[in-house]
Amino acid sequence: MAVRNFWKAATAAGDDLTSDGLRFTVLDDFEHTGLAWIWSSDADGSLNYLSPGAAEVLDLPLPTLLGKPLATLFETDPDDPENRSGRPLGFQLKAHNRIADVTVRCALPEARTGRPVWLSLSGHPKVDSTGKFHGYRGWAKDISVEYQRKIEDSRLAEFDSLTGLYNRHRMARRLEGMLAAFKAAKRSCALMMLDLDRFKQVNDTMGHQAGDELLRQVAERLRNIIGDRGEIGRLGGDEFQVIIPDVDDRGKLGELADKVIQIVSQPYPIDDKRAIIGTSVGIAIAPYDGMETEELVRASDLALYSAKNGGRGQFRFYSADLKDEEEERQLLLDDLREALAADELQLHYQPVVRIKDNHVVGLEALMRWEHEERGWVPPGTFISAAEESSLIGPLGDWALQRACADATTWPESVRVAVNVSARQFTAAGFVDIVADALQSSGLDPDRLELELTESVFMGDSDATDETFRALKKLGVRLALDDFGTGYSSLSYLRSAPFDKLKVDKSFVDSCTQKDQNSAKIITAIIGLSKALGMETTVEGVEAFDQLEVVKSRGAELIQGWLYAKAMPQAHVLQHIQSGEFKIEPSGPDKHRPDRRSMFRRIGIIHGDHRYEAVIRDLSKTGAFIEGLVGVPLGTALVLDLGSGQLVVCQVMRSEGAQIGVEFETHLVNDGAGGLCTRHRVSPYALAAASLPVAAAPGAGPAALSASASAPQFMQVQVGSGG
Repeated sequence: MAVRNFWKAATAAGDDLTSDGLRFTVLDDFEHTGLAWIWSSDADGSLNYLSPGAAEVLDLPLPTLLGKPLATLFETDPDDPENRSGRPLGFQLKAHNRIADVTVRCALPEARTGRPVWLSLSGHPKVDSTGKFHGYRGWAKDISVEYQRKIEDSRLAEFDSLTGLYNRHRMARRLEGMLAAFKAAKRSCALMMLDLDRFKQVNDTMGHQAGDELLRQVAERLRNIIGDRGEIGRLGGDEFQVIIPDVDDRGKLGELADKVIQIVSQPYPIDDKRAIIGTSVGIAIAPYDGMETEELVRASDLALYSAKNGGRGQFRFYSADLKDEEEERQLLLDDLREALAADELQLHYQPVVRIKDNHVVGLEALMRWEHEERGWVPPGTFISAAEESSLIGPLGDWALQRACADATTWPESVRVAVNVSARQFTAAGFVDIVADALQSSGLDPDRLELELTESVFMGDSDATDETFRALKKLGVRLALDDFGTGYSSLSYLRSAPFDKLKVDKSFVDSCTQKDQNSAKIITAIIGLSKALGMETTVEGVEAFDQLEVVKSRGAELIQGWLYAKAMPQAHVLQHIQSGEFKIEPSGPDKHRPDRRSMFRRIGIIHGDHRYEAVIRDLSKTGAFIEGLVGVPLGTALVLDLGSGQLVVCQVMRSEGAQIGVEFETHLVNDGAGGLCTRHRVSPYALAAASLPVAAAPGAGPAALSASASAPQFMQVQVGSGG
């Protein structure tokens, strides 16, 4: 019998055993019960006995197992939370210590073909009276069912059951462990926080099952985008988090965030309908924005709120001057509610001009708000906040009433366009509100143009179609705004009675660049619009080279700064009273999308000296700086933009106290309409730097060396007006 052979082997190894037949019988019977099996190893660690029942469970011939080292025959599960030692089986066996209830599985390749078999392995080292080690004597049992259940329970505890992504608990542990390890190794780690724009509207209009399906599709898109570059988690609701190790290049992170925004914002097919959402992304990077978990999470949260309050569908990097955006947003809404009640909001109007004769044929109403403390609040900030609250309804109603009333003072050939949010459009009584605005003002319905985005098609298609029919019955015109930005579907044009398409500004911005297809897209949209009997307005024309491109592509109506910015009603009336309502184009010959005029104090480092100066003009490739006299052409400088942003540059122009510099490495988009360096000097390096740089926002420069040489340039004071 197998047990007799085991006993002989054990006796030969020095065990003091009797030849009591009853003992053999009991052991044989025990093995056949399948409750547990017996095993032993020799002094070299090779398996020299295993109950035949164990080989049957493993579905491997017994000779295949015997004679092989235990350390290579079995392996522990590295993710087993109950592996108390945390060490692999081979390490434990080599130490000749007692092993107790270690979960293992067969490591042989042929054992991986069927269902996984997990064993609980225990054993005692056999040592004779002289202290010589003779191997292990032990027992094992099949725990596959229990362990599989434990794996599933563990998975449920660490994974989001809806999307299959990591959950909040798992992401917090991963981030904490990663930051601790990376801090010791002086490595970087980026954290992206994102949530979905207009997700609540999907739940409200399409139901919670549709919302769940949407979240599953979002998770799949994120997996495809991120791949093996990082770890993705769903924190709950519509909040997601991405950990990206060893990346601090803000150019790459910005490109990735842009890709996430574009792909997540594409329409979702759900139950024969299309759900349209967007997303905003906040980015923080360790160690620059925080070295501890709580610091980094808060930084990415603040960046996310900044992105949402900036108009949504954007990304933001954390910067030290960001405030608690959630609190700021609530204060903003409170002030906006008071401003609306006190009639402190304004409508400004941007002309739509006919190219062939420069006549104004329409004006788009754009909301403006001058806050007594904040100054002019960007529309993208307060309108996006209103859209997430109940305030967008009253705000939209006010705009309709005011725009219709103002338009009655214009020539009858001039229309007024009013933007309508999806939330307004789908609200009960919207058609009545439009009818009331027309009736109370006396405006001809054909002179009112409602500008809609494709988000109005999300939800109940029957209700949407009914609203369209009712509006057309009133006689108002409908325009599809932001056409071609990625959400567009030709089915909208087939099913909805639009009178106009508006070409999005993003195509105009790049239409003069040879490596872009924007000009071709503009041509296609204009051709499509004409084929369907619609008008087309091209938005965002700011320079004559753009005007020539869109004109050559068939554009007839233009809206952009080349003709006029949005103006208050009083200025509109002045234009009208001067005679024919015509506006001649006036602006730069060429469009420079990356140039920003500013007044920003910076540090300039040359040798071991730091000078203070002012940036007047900044682009991706260089800057125009004022404040240093006597800087020769070709001088190499380092600009200290703060927060570890150091830019190596060369002087290409020098005249009086003004210099023009060219950057060695181009700046990148910071997500907020500004520019930033791809990389920053880490706090570790700044702490040890001998350069006179600002270690942190608001901090003074590091102390200069006692042996500093005399400064080579003269620094002059620059005021905001000079």
